[in-house]
Amino acid sequence: MDTGPSHPPDDWTILALVQWTTAYFKSHRIDSPRSTAEILLAHALKISRIELYLRYDQPLNRTELARYKELIRRRIRREPVAYIVGEKEFWSLPLTVNRHVLIPRPETECLVEQALADIPEQPVDRMFRVLEVGTGSGAIVCALSSQRPGHLFFALDISVEAITIARRNVIRHGLDPSVGFICGDLFSALEPHTARFDLIVSNPPYIASAEIDRLQPEIVRYEPRRALDGGPNGLVVLDRIIRAAPDYLQPDGVLVLEIGHDQFEAVRAIAVGESGYGDISVKKDFSGFHRVVRMVRATGNK
Repeated sequence: MDTGPSHPPDDWTILALVQWTTAYFKSHRIDSPRSTAEILLAHALKISRIELYLRYDQPLNRTELARYKELIRRRIRREPVAYIVGEKEFWSLPLTVNRHVLIPRPETECLVEQALADIPEQPVDRMFRVLEVGTGSGAIVCALSSQRPGHLFFALDISVEAITIARRNVIRHGLDPSVGFICGDLFSALEPHTARFDLIVSNPPYIASAEIDRLQPEIVRYEPRRALDGGPNGLVVLDRIIRAAPDYLQPDGVLVLEIGHDQFEAVRAIAVGESGYGDISVKKDFSGFHRVVRMVRATGNK
């Protein structure tokens, strides 16, 4: 079967199509060709990946084959699998995603782990108030609120489309009673010194503008640039958050940020220069890179 995905025989079985598509994806340097073929075929047939192998000798009808071929074409154009199937798993939660939001990354689970360490498992004297800045798909706020029921969470984003997706994911997992939504540019929709949070968490844009076009086609062509672009040095949004956050944190409140692998010293310098923080620390991701910065609002800060 070497004439391309637009001409497979009508009687090809599930197993034969998976094998052919795997080879075809390999020839086009598509990452994880076997699993990608399985995910797309399962999506086209509206079954699970396990069912593919329970029904391996089943031929596709013409409608199913046409639907599958279109998914192959989209992936060959380097559209991410998550956007093609409309879903990505994060923190064991399936999440709806589209081109209005970034696809959640595994390294962001390190941000969730750090944030969870700062939220009591159960409310003691009162409910913790947690704000996520730049919620996107709602992956982080869904993970946090699912693990820490009984507290109050707020998801903020400048994009109305992103808020719509995040709200959909929160409702999907039954988390809506504890999560509120705010639309605005960083803290602009909040009243300083009045809206106070125990924890502010964010995975902001932190890629330098000039670097974005050098990233994989899946990112450059499809993911929202506004959610990636951290300005000329990658630090513009991080700087804004660090400088503004003390006005929205409780005394001893915590700010937790995801950063680029080489940005810790620059981020620490901003935080130290701002003098609104103490106890600045960094956590490495699964690859050993600096990924999550934690800083505590100084008690003397108004």
